[in-house]
Amino acid sequence: MTADLDSARATLEAARNHLLSLQSEQGYWKGELETNVTMDAEDLFVRQFLGILTEEEKAGSAAWIRSQQRSDGTWANFYNGPADLSTSLEAYVALRLAGDSPEEPHMSKAAAYIRDAGGLERSRVFTRLWMALFGLWPWQELPALPPEVIFLPSWFPLNIYDFACWARQTIVALTIVAAHRPIRPLSFGIEELRSGLPPERPKPLWTIDGAFQLLDRMLHGWERLARRPRIRASVRRAAIERAERWIIERQEADGCWGGIQPPWVYSLMALQLQGYGLEHPIMKKGIAGLEGFTIEQDGLRRFEACQSPVWDTGLAVVALCDSGGDLSDEPVARAVRWLTGEEVKVKGDWAVRRRKLEPSGWAFEFANDNYPDLDDTAEIILAFRKAGVVPTAGEPAPAGFHESAAAAARARRWVEGMVSSDGGWGAFDADNTRELCTRLPFCDFGAVIDPPSADVTAHVVEMLARELKLETAAHPFDRAETEELVAGGLAWLSDAQEKDGSWFGRWGANYVYGTGAAVPALVEAGVPADDPRITRAVRWLQAHQNEDGGFGEDLLSYVDTNWAGRGASTASQTAWALLALVAAGEAGSETARRAAGWLADTQRPDGGWDEPWFTGTGFPGDFYINYHLYRLVFPVSALGRYVAALEEVEAR
Repeated sequence: MTADLDSARATLEAARNHLLSLQSEQGYWKGELETNVTMDAEDLFVRQFLGILTEEEKAGSAAWIRSQQRSDGTWANFYNGPADLSTSLEAYVALRLAGDSPEEPHMSKAAAYIRDAGGLERSRVFTRLWMALFGLWPWQELPALPPEVIFLPSWFPLNIYDFACWARQTIVALTIVAAHRPIRPLSFGIEELRSGLPPERPKPLWTIDGAFQLLDRMLHGWERLARRPRIRASVRRAAIERAERWIIERQEADGCWGGIQPPWVYSLMALQLQGYGLEHPIMKKGIAGLEGFTIEQDGLRRFEACQSPVWDTGLAVVALCDSGGDLSDEPVARAVRWLTGEEVKVKGDWAVRRRKLEPSGWAFEFANDNYPDLDDTAEIILAFRKAGVVPTAGEPAPAGFHESAAAAARARRWVEGMVSSDGGWGAFDADNTRELCTRLPFCDFGAVIDPPSADVTAHVVEMLARELKLETAAHPFDRAETEELVAGGLAWLSDAQEKDGSWFGRWGANYVYGTGAAVPALVEAGVPADDPRITRAVRWLQAHQNEDGGFGEDLLSYVDTNWAGRGASTASQTAWALLALVAAGEAGSETARRAAGWLADTQRPDGGWDEPWFTGTGFPGDFYINYHLYRLVFPVSALGRYVAALEEVEAR
C-alpha cells in the first residue's frame, strides 16, 4: 500500500503526539537502550566480586536472563540472531550463581550447546577473564595485560591513546585487575561447560598474528619477573599507582566511567583491589550510579549497558522540527534549553591529539564530560539550527537563547578541529586509526579503534554545509576553512561509497543506515540529485525494498554482506531509507510512497511502532543495541520531510 498525503499527515500527527508525550519535565527524552544478557550476567558477577550482591538482585536478574533464553537453550546477541557461545556461557554461569541447578532442563540444554560450540576453551577472552576472577579459568592462560603500558608515550605504538576511548578506559582498569590476579571462589564449578578441546595452535611466527602471540609470551615473561619483590616494589607499583590515578581522574559526576558498562565495572574492581573500601566516596558514588542504569519491572531486573538521553533528545528535536516545530513550541524550547546545559566545557582524552583545541561538544549520556562525541555534537547543532537558534544580522540570537547560539558556535569549532587527517570524522577521537591494536591477543571482541566512519562523517558534513548557509554578520566564521572541510568530507564519503551505491553504517544497522545518513549530507552540501553518487544510492534502495514496502537489514550483514539491505521491515530502517529518498528528490516515487505506506499500515494506535529487532550498533559483529526511541524519532523525521516535500509539489 502507498501513502497519500492525507494518510501520511495522519500517521505523522499520531507519531508526533506520541513523541511529545514521552518528553520529561526537564526537557529531555530517554528511550531504553536494550542490549543482550551479558550485561545482566556481568552485573551479577561484579556485585558478587565486590561482595554486595543481594538475593533480590539475583532473583530479578536471573528471571530476566531466563526470559531471554530460546527454546534450544541458547542466548543470542540480538533479536532472532544466531546463538552465541560466550553470551550463553555467561548467562549460564549467572544462573548457576542465582541457584539454578545444572540438572534443570533449561540448564542442561544450555550446557550441551556450550560444549558443542567449543566450551569454555573457545569462549572469548573477556568471558574467560570473568571466569578467572572466580577461579574457573587460570589467569596464566589469559593474554597478558601489564599495567606498565600506562608509561608508553602517546606517540609510541600501542599506547593507551591508540585505543578507542571505550577500549582505553577498559584496558587501563583491567591492567590493575590482571596485576592482582584475584580469585574469589564460588560454591560451584563449571566443568560441565568444558569441551575438552586442546589450546589452539600458535600462528606461524612470520605472520602478524604469530608475531603478536610471541609478544604476548614475552609479556607473560615480564609478568613473572614483575612479581619479584624488588620489581613489584618499584616499576610495577609505580605503573599501578599511575593507572589508579588515571582511573580516578576520569570518574564522571554520576559515578560512572565513560557512561558505559565495561570500564565502569572493571574500574570498581580495580579500585577495590587497590584498597578502596565500599564506603570510600569514589566507590560509593560508582556503586550508587549503577542503580540508575537498572530497570526493574514485573519481577524482572535488567541492566542498561549505556544510556542515550543527549542523543535521544537531539534526534527528538530534529524530528519535531522536521514535522513543523520550532522554538515557539514549548517542548522544543525546553529541549534546547536542556541540551544547552549539557554542553561539555572541559578537555577530555580527545585533547591528547588536539591539545590546542578549545573544549565543547555534547556527549551521549547524562554525565560523560571526558568523552563528548562528534555524532551527538553534529546532530545537536543541526537540531538547534532547525529549531531556530540562528543568529541574524543585528541580533546575536533569538531572545532567551543567546547561550544556545554561543554553545552551537563553540561546538562547531570543536567539530572542525576534530577532523582526522584523511578528511573524515570518527566518533570520539581524531586519527584513532592504528590497526595494530586490533591484532593484540586480548582484542578478540569488539572494535578497539575509532576510525572515521561514513555515518559520523555524513552527519558532520550535513551540519557544516548547513552552517555555511547560515553565515551572517552576527554569525561569522572562517568560511574558506569550513568549505575546505566540507569538500574533504565529501571526498571521504565518495571514496567510502560501496560499489553497489550504498554506504557502510558503523553505528547503525547497517548499509541502510549508512546510506540514509550519506545521501542527505551530500544533497545538503550541494551535490545534485542526478549525480551518480546519488542515483546509485537510490537504485540500491529501490532494489532492497521489501515486498511489504518497508526496509530492513539483519545484523548478519556485518559478517556476511549477502545480508546487506536484507531483513524484516522495521520502522527505524524504513525511515532511514525514506530520509534518503526524500533528500534525493524521490518523495513522489513509488518507492517512497510504499515506504510511507508501510509506516502508516504498521503504526500502533498510540502512534508508535513495534520494533523488537536491534537496529543500533555498538561493535560490528559483536555487540548490538535496540534503541527504543529509534522506532519513533526517525519515522517522525522521515514523514515530516516526506509530507513537506509532497506539499511543496502540490503547491506548485
